[in-house]
Amino acid sequence: MSMGGVDGPGIRCVVFLQGCPMRCAYCHNPDTWTPDGGEVLSAEEVAEKVLRYRTYFGDNGGLTVSGGEPLMQAEFVTGLFGLMREEGISTCLDTSGHGCAGEKLEALLAKTDITLCDIKFTDESAYKRYTKGSLEQVQGFLKAADAAGVRIWIRHVVVPGITDSKENIERLVRTAGQYRRVERIELLPFHKMCIPKYEALGLEFPLADVPECSNSRAEELAALIPQDLRN
Repeated sequence: MSMGGVDGPGIRCVVFLQGCPMRCAYCHNPDTWTPDGGEVLSAEEVAEKVLRYRTYFGDNGGLTVSGGEPLMQAEFVTGLFGLMREEGISTCLDTSGHGCAGEKLEALLAKTDITLCDIKFTDESAYKRYTKGSLEQVQGFLKAADAAGVRIWIRHVVVPGITDSKENIERLVRTAGQYRRVERIELLPFHKMCIPKYEALGLEFPLADVPECSNSRAEELAALIPQDLRN
């Protein structure tokens, strides 16, 4: 659990969950892949901890649940978000769009105010190659969030030589444009600050030889995003 100003609107308490079905080549939290580790708490216990910070939230802040992948613990997050709603606290889901679907997802989205959804790649082949996931599955999540009236912020990591082309960002904008509730598209520069985590876990970082993305390059590509959707 931490406090942050980049995990949704306003100042937010961020709760990180263990477990993720993805294996993204640029993942910066490999320690969250397995469901083991962390602290086992009930939704009520987490809610009690979050409420200690409510004076910092102001009008726009609240709770963000991240991961790992929170959709893998959809029922827990639904319960936690329900407790937050009872206290008038905004709920935000930071997700890859993978982990659950159907009734469980619908129940969770009914308690979600905003989602930060990573569209990691703009074509199916790249998704499978670099994440072991599926663009189609992300689109299914976004369709469900759109239908539920959840505010949507799209995130996309800019990786030199992989996702840093004009054509890729234009495809990202077109994909996001399919959903009425999209409010923002945010480009995140690829970095390698995670390498010490990989080394500590005895893992090889797949993109160790790829240069980091400069802020200026990310800003240059962000200019391709319509003004009303820029962060």
